[in-house]
Amino acid sequence: MASFEVEHDFAAPRAAVAEVLCDPAFQTRLDLPDLSRPEVIANSVDSTTRLLRLRYEYVGQLDGVARRILGDRKLTWIQELRLDTATFLGTLTFAAEQDADRLGGSAEVAITSLDDDHRSRRRITGDLHLRVPVVGGPAERRIVPGLVRRLDVEASALAEELTARG
Repeated sequence: MASFEVEHDFAAPRAAVAEVLCDPAFQTRLDLPDLSRPEVIANSVDSTTRLLRLRYEYVGQLDGVARRILGDRKLTWIQELRLDTATFLGTLTFAAEQDADRLGGSAEVAITSLDDDHRSRRRITGDLHLRVPVVGGPAERRIVPGLVRRLDVEASALAEELTARG
């Protein structure tokens, strides 16, 4: 298991941040390093809970160990964001589509108000698991920086989108 934590501040109220994060149109326009643009699997609202489930394909270079584990299969995974727009708390889960029990993770998501809700902060704290004997631990530690980098890229695009939406 490898842990990660990121925080991003935005010059917008938390309701605006939540709206963009859960917007499939925003997510499907987003270019993230080493990933295809996602396919929307589910997008729903149930009372105050928003659900956005996306399918990604890894299109970057894989190291030799990962290539041997995957064989000829593509590396695709499902990412799910559940966010309560009343509390601004939620979860982010992700798992390999074909080997969910071997590669996946989960994180807590919190969007808090700053400056009387004129600004907000998104915090994501979670764990990544690669359950492969011997190579799992070192591979997790190599994967997490890429995951964090993609969250940073998403946050930058989110800030731009919030500015554009005014």
